[in-house]
Formats: sequence, C-alpha cells, structure tokens
Amino acid sequence: MSSHDLQRDLNERHIRLMALGACIGVGLFLGSAKAIQMAGPAIMISYILGGLAILVIMRALGEMAVHNPVAGSFSQYAKDYLGPLAGFITGWNYWFLWLVTCVAEITAVAVYMGIWFPDVPRWIWALAALASMGTINLIAVRAFGEFEFWFALIKIVTILAMVVVGIGMIAFGFGNDGIATGISNLWAHGGFMPNGIQGVLMSLQMVMFAYLGVEMIGLTAGEARNPTKTIPSAINSVFWRILLFYVGSLFVIMSLYPWNEIGTQGSPFVMTFERMGIKTAAGIINFVVITAALSSCNGGIFSTGRMLYSLAQHRQAPAFFGKASRSGVPRRALILSILALLLGVLLNYLVPEKVFVWVTSIATFGA
Repeated sequence: MSSHDLQRDLNERHIRLMALGACIGVGLFLGSAKAIQMAGPAIMISYILGGLAILVIMRALGEMAVHNPVAGSFSQYAKDYLGPLAGFITGWNYWFLWLVTCVAEITAVAVYMGIWFPDVPRWIWALAALASMGTINLIAVRAFGEFEFWFALIKIVTILAMVVVGIGMIAFGFGNDGIATGISNLWAHGGFMPNGIQGVLMSLQMVMFAYLGVEMIGLTAGEARNPTKTIPSAINSVFWRILLFYVGSLFVIMSLYPWNEIGTQGSPFVMTFERMGIKTAAGIINFVVITAALSSCNGGIFSTGRMLYSLAQHRQAPAFFGKASRSGVPRRALILSILALLLGVLLNYLVPEKVFVWVTSIATFGA
C-alpha cells in the first residue's frame, strides 16, 4: 500500500456505533423540547416518518457504497452519475456543513463544562475540545474508530438505562411509592395529536435534522475492513436502533411527564433519574452530554477530512490535500479543517452568548 492511500482499519462495530453516535446528539438529552411543543406526543409519528425516509436514502447509499467503496461517498457518486458540478457542490456543501456543526459541538462542550467550572472562559474549553478531537483524528483511523465506539456506547447505555427505568415507573411504580404512573399523559393534555397533522409536519424539519449524521456510514466505506459485508449490516441494524432510541425514549418521557411541560423544568433524563433517587443525576447527564458533543465533533472532523481528501483526488480542491500519511490518514485535509474550526474558538471568545444560535442556524440550512 502506498503512502497516499487510506487504510481499511474500521470494522463493523466501529461503523455501527459511529452512525448511531453521530445521530444521537445533544438535542435528545435536552428533551427535543421544541419539536415536542410543535407535535405533542405525536412527535413519535414524526420520528417514524423521518426514519422511514432515512431508511430509503440509506439503503440506496449503501448499495452505491458496496458497489464503489470510496472515501468521497455521495460526493463522488454525484460526480459520476450527475456530473462534475453536482459532485463539487455536494462535496463542498458537506465539508462546510460539518465544519459549522463542529463549531456548534465545541461550543456545546464549552457551555456544559461551564456548569462545573463557571469561572473558566468558554473559549478555553472549546479550544481543548478541538485540540483533543483533532489529535485523535490525526493519529490513525483506528484511533478515531475506537474513541467514537466508546463515546457512542456511553450515550447508548444512558438512553437504554433511562428507557428501562422509565418503563419500571410506568408499569410498576418505581420511584413513585409503587403506584404505576401508566401512559395517560400521552392523550390527557389535548389529545395524542394536540396540534393536528400540521404540528406533526412542522416538527419534521427538526426531526430530520436529528437524523443528520447517519450518512457517515457512506463516508466510512473507503476505510471499512470488509465493505461488502460491513456496510449492509450496519445500515440494516442502525435504522432500527435509532428508531428504538428516539421513539422509545420519547415514549417514556411523554408517558411520565405532560408534553406541554417538557423542557420547562430541565432535562427529562435528569428528572427521571432523580425520581429514582440518583442524587448525582444532573452531573451524570452533564458528563454524557459532553461526551455526546465530543463524539459528534470527532465524527465531524473525520467527515470534513475525508470529503476534502476526496475532492482533492478528483481535482475539485487543491491537489495538496489529496495525499494521506504513511498511517493512512489524510492529515493535510484534516489540518485545514482543524485550522478552519479555530474560527469557532474565536467566536467563543468574541461572542460566547450568540455563537451557538448562529452556527446551528447555518448548519440546518446546509443540511
């Protein structure tokens, strides 16, 4: 293998957890409150509809990724089948989208670290998050895969624990003096669909944004150990797992708490664990949210580096960025992305209160 090739060091467990980790982000832990306010308990229908749309897209992407497993993924497929302009726009838009999303994630890390260390300026935490995730990506793709695996696992275990504890409360009255809470909250406050079908449709834009990140499976095809086996298996399993985590956790949350109160009294995850007598619930969830943001940032740096590398290989970016190190890492492309992300650290220094709203708005447009 020449020093200019990516290395196939990602196995199936890495790819499955990466796709899950990229999708299950900060929004779910804070209650998906805005989407719930739009649709009420019917938000679960929104997630099922969005999930079915994503399944169709992902199966199509999976077929192309197995047929032609390359790092550029959908950017190269757009170039091959729709023309150079489509590939150029797709690739650079995706690079910019994840760059902005990474700024949002390092800002989230800074905000949540501020809960524990209120006297430390936010930009220091943003810089620390960027430096640590950038270093992991520059070492080797296997280092990136391992970190992403464990980061994602923390989120998944937390969600499963919350679902199990919540079902215990609903069915057996755990934390409620043995009195089962039931699921009447799903229809007791204006009905299951309080804002009608319009509310469900209005919430879809936020729901689809929550699914952003699952397409990372396509980008891993160029470094998957056995893409013909790994990619289809990951795509088939990830859809059902995302549906379980999103719909399952929302079912539990809205059964336990009136939908119109969610988000007004803090994270439903914290409230649920505290009702079980876990006094340090807020600290635990804060730690999980920080790892969720770091996980998304880690995946975003991976995505920007691979996309820029692919664009350079197809002469749609300077050829300087189309080379990989001896360990199979596109370091030049990664370093440019990391340097661009320093703008996010600067924004956290200049306008710490406004940066998160700015960058999430831009990221939604790009998505």
